[in-house]
Amino acid sequence: MNGPDIHGPVDTLILEFPASAQGAATAQALRDLVDSDTIRLYDLLLVRRHDDGHCEELDLAAAPESAGALRSFAGARSGLLGLEDVEALAEVIKPGATAVAFVYENAWAIPFVAAARSEGAELVAATRITVEQIISALDAIESN
Repeated sequence: MNGPDIHGPVDTLILEFPASAQGAATAQALRDLVDSDTIRLYDLLLVRRHDDGHCEELDLAAAPESAGALRSFAGARSGLLGLEDVEALAEVIKPGATAVAFVYENAWAIPFVAAARSEGAELVAATRITVEQIISALDAIESN
């Protein structure tokens, strides 16, 4: 029952890198997730916020060699991320920083979703626990 109407959860993630970061390890880890079919990458947007506050989308195809594996994602554009997302990123990233925003499907979950749907299950709620919440909870356990 893994058909075109069966999808895993789709998430958006935004990472901010300082101007000095190369991002090569992050790009390679993303490449590994895509190559192993753990995720399906729909969109990847690279944005730079200049010191004066203005923000611009960077063309991955024209990115410098230092962008490394990120260049291989040039063309990863489904249209889910657009100009309004570049403008929204300008509000959350620091001047001088570069951000990578991407939309991906958790492809690893597709067999689970297919099995649940085959039994009539429907998703009625979902939530995400932040890393900070997990750390705080573990710290509280350790202190007791």
